Amino acid sequence: MPYKTVYINPTVPGRPRTSVFVIYTGGTFGMVYDPKASQLIPFDFERVLDRLPELHRLDFEITLITLPEIIDSSNMKPAIWVELAQIIQKNYEQYDSFVILHGTDTMSYTASALSFMLDGLNKPVILTGAQLPIGVARSDARENFITALEIAAAVDAAAVDAAAVDDSTVSSTNPRSEKPIVPEVCVYFNSLLLRGNRSTKQESVQFNAFASENYPHLATAGVSIDYNRPYIRPYQPNQTLSLHTVLDPNVTILKLFPGITQPVVESIVNIRNLRGLVLETFGAGNAPTDSWFLDTLKDAIDRGVVVFNVSQCEGGRVTQGQYQTSKQLLQIGVVSGADITTEAAITKLMVLLGQEHDPAIVRRLLAQPISGEMS
Repeated sequence: MPYKTVYINPTVPGRPRTSVFVIYTGGTFGMVYDPKASQLIPFDFERVLDRLPELHRLDFEITLITLPEIIDSSNMKPAIWVELAQIIQKNYEQYDSFVILHGTDTMSYTASALSFMLDGLNKPVILTGAQLPIGVARSDARENFITALEIAAAVDAAAVDAAAVDDSTVSSTNPRSEKPIVPEVCVYFNSLLLRGNRSTKQESVQFNAFASENYPHLATAGVSIDYNRPYIRPYQPNQTLSLHTVLDPNVTILKLFPGITQPVVESIVNIRNLRGLVLETFGAGNAPTDSWFLDTLKDAIDRGVVVFNVSQCEGGRVTQGQYQTSKQLLQIGVVSGADITTEAAITKLMVLLGQEHDPAIVRRLLAQPISGEMS
């Protein structure tokens, strides 16, 4: 099914500075109030300029497509992550950067998944959305979208000067080879740019919906956009984009709590065809030392289930072996997740298990950073 497509060319004099490809997936962002139905409904993105006329004043080209079925992000699935990755790959050479409009509830999961699926990414992929619909007067949708576009289009000043020496090869189908400032998957929300696989949704009723407790902000947008360059992934001019589109959904999350019982743990750990388990532990990676608990985990590990230890705390990191209550997890083969988020942990498991069948290889790859998701 073809995608609905809108082309927006700038009205400013001169040629467009760059090109941005926008993918609208759904979510709160694109809702407007329908007085006939007395409810919020999705608005037609082919009329996006009616809602955001300021897009014409930007000095770069925008191509905006809408997925055939727009969804609430609670319905996000790995198959849609694959579709997004394939859309980016298909348009990778023609466009300088990408923005994905996404519902907030699962935005960090999507950002994390794409950071692992887009191997060799060397262009910006910025996810953003809104806490209030674009059709509401106080909506945060406009600022989030326009600033995400600006960040996606931002290039290094030195590269711009070099490109200006000879612009005879510049065209909309032959983008300039300027160096992007943020060549990685990010989440932009409420004035903050975060590394996508370090982000977590923390608020449902305030505009500051996302946080990155274990990694600095990549940029802050005020009167100007201030980039925290030492923490942005370096541009790698010789990288070639390749996709990992096989994701294994046979994974789950087990969050520990005081009083958790043996039948509960066994019912989760013994799920048929289970290959990966994110174990949300206490503090610095601590868990009960009851023999039944450790034996249940060890039995699962011995039959090939990969167990990944992630802290329930928003900040800090897993340090297996620091306390007796985590030393035994280390001894039975549980992998330390260091300071990774749960969102990044579960999507990393999906991607790695889709590539590898040997649990030992998966455990080795889990323990090391792939795309800046852990220290």
